[in-house]
Amino acid sequence: MNTNLNSAAPSPRSLTGEGVAAAVGIMGSALLVAKRLFAAKPPKPEPMSRADFYAELVVLKEQIHVGHLAILEKLDANQRGLLAALERQANRISALESGLARVDERTTK
Repeated sequence: MNTNLNSAAPSPRSLTGEGVAAAVGIMGSALLVAKRLFAAKPPKPEPMSRADFYAELVVLKEQIHVGHLAILEKLDANQRGLLAALERQANRISALESGLARVDERTTK
């Protein structure tokens, strides 16, 4: 032990950059852990009753049925349009065939 009163006091050690970074990292990690532990948890959803489930299921079934009927109506309209176009083409083809047959009769003498 040094009893000399005039001796210099020991200088406090200063922290290096690495030491400061480590201390800040430890404090930040502690804050994140504390935040996660004490954060409010979302409430659990209430279970749906069987009657509510079936009621929503019926509504969904009706929506699907309405959509299905709309698609069927569009398909029927498209089919009618295609059949009409096919009928027009068949009439044109038969007219062309009859014209060609007349030309053929004139030229085969």
